[in-house]
Amino acid sequence: MNYSYNTLLSTVENILIKEKGSKFIGFAFPVNNELEVKESLNKVRESHPKATHHCYAFRLGITGENYRANDDGEPSGSAGLPMYNQLLAHNVTNILVIAVRYYGGTKLGVSGLVKAYKETAKLTLENGVITTQELESELEITFTFNQQNVIFTLLNKFAAKISSFETAENCTITATLKTCEKENISEQLSEMQIISFKFLS
Repeated sequence: MNYSYNTLLSTVENILIKEKGSKFIGFAFPVNNELEVKESLNKVRESHPKATHHCYAFRLGITGENYRANDDGEPSGSAGLPMYNQLLAHNVTNILVIAVRYYGGTKLGVSGLVKAYKETAKLTLENGVITTQELESELEITFTFNQQNVIFTLLNKFAAKISSFETAENCTITATLKTCEKENISEQLSEMQIISFKFLS
């Protein structure tokens, strides 16, 4: 089970490569879903409306299970796939990489295109800061008022972040903690009296 993944800390823009008169401009965006992919693509298309091609590749999900490579009119497999392979080579996910091409008058051929798009993606990713994100789970605990100290001590031990705390006849806490600690905290909570808990995510 994977409890973390590598992704970009922030957006990388305007990484330029020139090949036989053609200009390739690289962009990379940290993205969490296909809507963010679409928004980032639209943003780049709007800022480069006269470009010949806007090729891209993305990986989404902890194991990169959701992915796509798009050649945007270049010969099949000459643009999107070499860019996607760079996402694999860097072992990163939740990233969209785009290469904007301005045609310079000289045809590069399929092998030339593969090289140019691969280099654009590689250089763009290398200009970014790769960070490791820990997966988090949300936990809800219900307990009596005089058990507060015990619960707070336990949550503190697992470095859990409390997002809400309601007190009435019983108290309810919602907190987030690292998914890798799910089993350990469950064991300790199960041993306590008059406490109920459930994971919301």
